[in-house]
Amino acid sequence: MVQHEQKESNFEGKDREGSEFIEKLVAVNRVSKTVKGGRRFGIASLMVVGDGKGKVGFGKGKAKEVADSKTKATQDAKKRMVRIPLREGRTIHHDVKGRYGSGRVILRSAPPGTGIIAGGPMRAVFEALGIQDVVAKSVGNSNPYNMVRATFDALSKIQSPRMVAARRSKKISDIVGNRAEGAEKKDEQ
Repeated sequence: MVQHEQKESNFEGKDREGSEFIEKLVAVNRVSKTVKGGRRFGIASLMVVGDGKGKVGFGKGKAKEVADSKTKATQDAKKRMVRIPLREGRTIHHDVKGRYGSGRVILRSAPPGTGIIAGGPMRAVFEALGIQDVVAKSVGNSNPYNMVRATFDALSKIQSPRMVAARRSKKISDIVGNRAEGAEKKDEQ
């Protein structure tokens, strides 16, 4: 009985080690190849993997079984992870548009408490990335592969005030301060 309890605790430890990343299954597709004797079926998976703190990636995997294709897709996603700058660790810095093929997405920053207002494939990306407040809209093609790639295209265009300040050789307060001054001038007119 004591040995059985030790095995359970070892299993729990392994489970905790593997949970450093948030893994979201976006799409599973059964694909077939026609050969001389008939059809050979395979499974294609699309996975999104993130750390919940600003790093996210997506990957594709194909295999004969669902579990194997998910594993391959997860490994591919971990290889292709990118860092995205977040405002206050909960939303994006500014509104942005992205596209891939005929799939287009529009991402807007949102105030605290809004939540993730987005469709399935985009929601998986935001949850894995660690965004808590965002409003997103998919325009055009609803293919999950195109939507995920369009979302990554939009996220790659996001620039933090720190990045803009470094590029212009200015202080962050100058960049953020100009935004407030612009709003005041707009109110005066």
